[in-house]
Amino acid sequence: MYLILFITLVFIQICYFRLADYFKIIDKPNERSSHNRTTFRGGGITFSIAALLWFVIYGFHDQLMILGLLLLAVISFLDDLLTLSSKIRIIAHLFGVSLMFAQTGLFVMPWYILPIAYILTIGWINAFNFMDGINGITPFYCLVSLMTFLFLNQKISFTPNELIFILLLSVIVFGFFNARKHAKCFAGDVGSVSMAYLLAYLMIGIMVKTGKWEYIVMFGVYAVDSVLTIVHRLHNRENIFQAHRTHLFQYLSNELRWPHVLVSTLYATLQLLINIGLILVLKFNPQISFGYVFVSLVVLSSLYIWLKNYILVRIKISKDFTTRKEIEY
Repeated sequence: MYLILFITLVFIQICYFRLADYFKIIDKPNERSSHNRTTFRGGGITFSIAALLWFVIYGFHDQLMILGLLLLAVISFLDDLLTLSSKIRIIAHLFGVSLMFAQTGLFVMPWYILPIAYILTIGWINAFNFMDGINGITPFYCLVSLMTFLFLNQKISFTPNELIFILLLSVIVFGFFNARKHAKCFAGDVGSVSMAYLLAYLMIGIMVKTGKWEYIVMFGVYAVDSVLTIVHRLHNRENIFQAHRTHLFQYLSNELRWPHVLVSTLYATLQLLINIGLILVLKFNPQISFGYVFVSLVVLSSLYIWLKNYILVRIKISKDFTTRKEIEY
């Protein structure tokens, strides 16, 4: 069955390329981009299609979650094509996330949990979307996250294994066309928003099942880069809603000229190490789990700040050197 599903997803991906080429669904380089070639946009549409295939083949489970996913996928795909109003996107996110919360039972929990859950979930979806900026970063990070959820699911059983398996297949298919020097396609909003929604669903599922919030550190690498980038831009009095290239991964790729796939591998590896550490702590010494999460976030933040300052200093030195040369000339 999984082999058939894999072949099906490959076929769907190739068919999408034909459609994208015919309708000119392409991503042209702009001021936010870390690439310089025109590339197919929306290749991540296979993520939501994979979830839909799971829904149809394995018994029509989790109807509300799937409905919310399809809503966000359709709105995000239209945004890829037309650039929709931010109000439409926000309303869609609120409604889609509400369907997810209804599916996971959050609405029957204490009232004060809901505002926090809305802020974190919608914030995560947008952060994941913004982090989809270089080749390989989305498939590599998703592979780490999904493999971790799959491992935990063997012990905790918070979601059907088949859902995680088919999402892994879709990520592998997408990664083959994306995780390369010159990507054939990008995930687009339809891909990054859909996958962020699905990962949030898995995260909420395991937190509700176990009552442990510490699992949130499994999204720590993306969260730290996103939050500290916003703080940095606010400090510089920049408009955080405008396109930019100031995430750490963008500095590493654009300013230090590190290969995209290398940067993506480093991000995924760092998150994998944190996930392994969390699993070991929860298994052998759960009493220190809060401390583990705190230390992990502090280390990630310190690493982010040090690298960002190092790169900014190098940029300043390079500009000063160029200016002196121009004056001498």
